[in-house]
Amino acid sequence: MAKISVLLPVFNEEQHIGACLESVKWADEILVVDSFSTDGTLEIARGYGARIIQHEYINSARQKNWALPQCTHPWVLQIDADEELEVGAECEIKAALSAASEATDAFRLPRRNHFCGRWIRHAGMYPDYQVRLLRRDAVHWADRNVHAHPLVLRQVGTLSHHILHDGAPFLSRQLRNLDRYTRYEADELIKQHKHFSWYRLLCHPWLIFCYRYLWLQGWRDGWRGLLICTYLAVYSFFTYAKLLELKRENN
Repeated sequence: MAKISVLLPVFNEEQHIGACLESVKWADEILVVDSFSTDGTLEIARGYGARIIQHEYINSARQKNWALPQCTHPWVLQIDADEELEVGAECEIKAALSAASEATDAFRLPRRNHFCGRWIRHAGMYPDYQVRLLRRDAVHWADRNVHAHPLVLRQVGTLSHHILHDGAPFLSRQLRNLDRYTRYEADELIKQHKHFSWYRLLCHPWLIFCYRYLWLQGWRDGWRGLLICTYLAVYSFFTYAKLLELKRENN
């Protein structure tokens, strides 16, 4: 049976990491790549027998690409500290790896995103498939500052058990991330030589809101759906506002 390493990037995650580690403690190895945490994160990780390596954080993709070759086993399950695996995922993962063909380089799992204490089922937030189980030597993450995805050249299988994501227990956490993430997105647009567009700044946020709230039925998630759809529209607005700012600075 194929052995599995868990790759877990962390920085000051003492509030979340315990539940995450509990859900993956069955793995043959847990590799924690830490960005020099100053809270109790590493003490909790050591309690689960994790191997800890430390590396200066530049962005998520580079951190994971640096750590991936240091995983001991050929299959790697990447999970974030504010996520955990659904009960039963262990058996499905082991069965999938036992039956995997040589042409299969990765598996994707559906993710349940929780916002303010409840699973968001609509607005395009589910099933939110994530490629997280992958061959160590065949896959790497695209070099993006934010929301980087693994690059897989061959087949990707699909599992049914969920990743449970509690990344936004409070609205304030989303708002704290807004400034940093939209700057990262604007930087990516600069790298891709994208031009600023007034249409993108002024019209695209409204289209995003209407599409997610009405067409993808975000309204069915109540006030949480309204907030999520509004946040995604504002995210687009500030991404292009910062692109305008960067273009003016460069000129």
